[in-house]
Amino acid sequence: MTAATTSQTRDLTQLVPIKLDEGQRGYDILIGSALLDETSSWLGLPKATAALIVSNETVAPLYLQRLQAQLSRHYARVDSVLLPDGERFKDWASLNLVFDRLLETASDRKTVLFALGGGVIGDMTGFAASVYMRGVPFVQVPTTLLAQVDSSVGGKTAINHPLGKNMLGAFYQPARVIADLDTLDSLPQRELSAGLAEVIKYGPIADAAFLDWIEVNLDALLARDKAALAYAVKRCCEIKAWVVGQDEREQGLRAILNFGHTFGHAIETGLGYGAWLHGEAVGCGMVMACDLSVRLGLMPAEFLPRMRTLIERAGLPVVGPALGAQRYLELMRVDKKAEGGAIRFVLVEGLGRAGMHAAPDDLVAEVLASHCA
Repeated sequence: MTAATTSQTRDLTQLVPIKLDEGQRGYDILIGSALLDETSSWLGLPKATAALIVSNETVAPLYLQRLQAQLSRHYARVDSVLLPDGERFKDWASLNLVFDRLLETASDRKTVLFALGGGVIGDMTGFAASVYMRGVPFVQVPTTLLAQVDSSVGGKTAINHPLGKNMLGAFYQPARVIADLDTLDSLPQRELSAGLAEVIKYGPIADAAFLDWIEVNLDALLARDKAALAYAVKRCCEIKAWVVGQDEREQGLRAILNFGHTFGHAIETGLGYGAWLHGEAVGCGMVMACDLSVRLGLMPAEFLPRMRTLIERAGLPVVGPALGAQRYLELMRVDKKAEGGAIRFVLVEGLGRAGMHAAPDDLVAEVLASHCA
């Protein structure tokens, strides 16, 4: 690396530790520029003879060779498998491609998997790691904003089922998360906006001051200003690390991280996976959840236009598809937070604070009527 690159890396690199089970288990989230080519990023990972990089047809041409070059210093054999790109391929057929490659190469239970890509690749690689030989180590190398601020952190892994999103999976933590901000330079603008949905969600549910910061710095984030991105990724990871450290398996507090997701998952499933990006569905779902928060008297009326304006500024949809209220309700009853067929929503109870709430179907239908076309 040049001296300038090294200096930039030093200035932006942040470590966010995530601790589980009273600190007995945990890992680091490494955030910064030029981390793919930084030797120290790859030191101290689980030792093994072989590594398998899981990526997709879009990301691999950009970063696969660079990752292979780094890993070849630590593993005698570095294999790769490329999956088709897109949410609609987050299924058993694609997952089996990972297992096929592991078995074809006689990979043992110490083989380390590396997830090089966005949330879909991270989820499937983590799930494959949790299942292969009942568990092998894996490392997250997220290349999208959504994955860097959210899906790569916390150990949720899953694939989709035609009847419900992320319904088949496991809680399985990575050995490390390496978030190279430079990979965001190649991200299409639509994908960047989708990632901003997951950035925005952390404000109303956990940090009112961060929500203020996002409103002021949104244009810098959209312009991919590295300092703004570094702070946003770091703050999101700090919040998620704190939440997951208290509730790894989503028995209570961790559910607040699904703000906007109950409506959003219904949009994704109802339209067909991939029609809307996950972040687009979550952004629109947050508008609906904000409206429901207001209608239940948890938040003042001005909260809804504030959030809708911010989400729209981020380039996200604020009007949902007209699936029909009954179809939305049917899909939301399959949501993982539902209990006994009753839908439960993550709602804002005050800026920086959220909780789980039930709502009458007729009130939810009013929300849907106000925000779908």
